[in-house]
Amino acid sequence: MLRKKMGLDYVEYGYMRDVVDKEYPGWSWKIIKTETLGSEAFMVHGRLKWYDEGIWREGDMTAAHRIQKKRGTNEFVDVGNDVKAANTDCIKKAFNMYLNICDDVYKNQVEDFELSDEQKDEIIEAAAKVDSDRHSEIAELVNDQVIHIGNYKSSLAKLKREAGL
Repeated sequence: MLRKKMGLDYVEYGYMRDVVDKEYPGWSWKIIKTETLGSEAFMVHGRLKWYDEGIWREGDMTAAHRIQKKRGTNEFVDVGNDVKAANTDCIKKAFNMYLNICDDVYKNQVEDFELSDEQKDEIIEAAAKVDSDRHSEIAELVNDQVIHIGNYKSSLAKLKREAGL
């Protein structure tokens, strides 16, 4: 499933298609438009259609693939392969973007900034040692996720300084 090319991770189309076949039976792919970008690249605009939670959904995607030429010449190697590669890149991007297939590989994940229960307790307790108004203010900021994992350490350090800890 997971492969490497020029040091980058990728997943083969066949694997992604098998996952989509199992999870979203009846899905379809339609090429809306193709375009050559000069003699350098080939672009595909495609539309993925899938059935999810009782609703037919659609999502568009574009991808381009460089047209390969023989080294030192303007002679094309295999334009058909370049067209196929642009379409494959496009559908794989759509699978990932809309169906979240292989999010771990393509780093298409939303980072969770919420504090753990222990962190919430620790920062609220530190605020209570400053004063009761500060305690309420910090509890609200934690609940609203204004204080989150990205600023937790600095917020806690500031509260400890204020409390003289």
